[in-house]
Amino acid sequence: MIRLFPKTYKTFIGLTIFGIAMGFLEAIVVVYLREIYYPQGFEFPLNTFSPEMLSIEWIREISTIIMLITIGIITGKNFLQKLSFFLYTFAIWDIFYYVALKLFLNWPPSLLTWDILFLIPVPWVGPVLAPIICSLTMILLGGSIVFLQEKGYIVKMKVSDWVLLFLGAFIIFCTFIWDYFRIIVQEGLLSSFWTLANNEHLQEIISQYKPTYYNWWLFTICEILILFTLILIFRRSKSIVHNKIAKE
Repeated sequence: MIRLFPKTYKTFIGLTIFGIAMGFLEAIVVVYLREIYYPQGFEFPLNTFSPEMLSIEWIREISTIIMLITIGIITGKNFLQKLSFFLYTFAIWDIFYYVALKLFLNWPPSLLTWDILFLIPVPWVGPVLAPIICSLTMILLGGSIVFLQEKGYIVKMKVSDWVLLFLGAFIIFCTFIWDYFRIIVQEGLLSSFWTLANNEHLQEIISQYKPTYYNWWLFTICEILILFTLILIFRRSKSIVHNKIAKE
């Protein structure tokens, strides 16, 4: 049976409660937004926000991420634990956001329903199943690192580990923003990227575009890459401990 220190248990319990509460709060905000912008029910294509409302929504999203980063900094003992607790809380928040939406609105009708995930710097979209898989991966990644450290293992991440993790995460991010980023490039708006919120032409195009294809193959490859990197970290951490014991 896996056992962690009592304080670590309490930390995970506290972070779980915090993440669930944040998920429900986020869902409640979205219920209000959908009542205003999608009174007939949420669906693509997206309704456009005014530049002022879009800026406010960006600030709300940034504030949410800052809150999650802060809770990771407060609870972690070192950099890897701070990052792990951030990932864990983020994942709980995201999963229970969808749990709350299902309770409040009976949405989504299925895990393959398309959703808008973030708006910074362009809309992130994808089937609901994709961010949930990402969240489960973050729980596994963050939980494994904390478990190793609390059991006395020395967790050392090589530069190659960071490269593989960031590469996998970045490509998954690209699968979410690809459709709308492609529109920006095709319309020649890349030079004015940071003023997109005020670009009425782009907003009009977005309001007419309905995504239909998600690159599950690329997503799956990146997930495998991240999990493979976690296995490398796990095996290397165990070997370091064994080598240390052998020398003693």
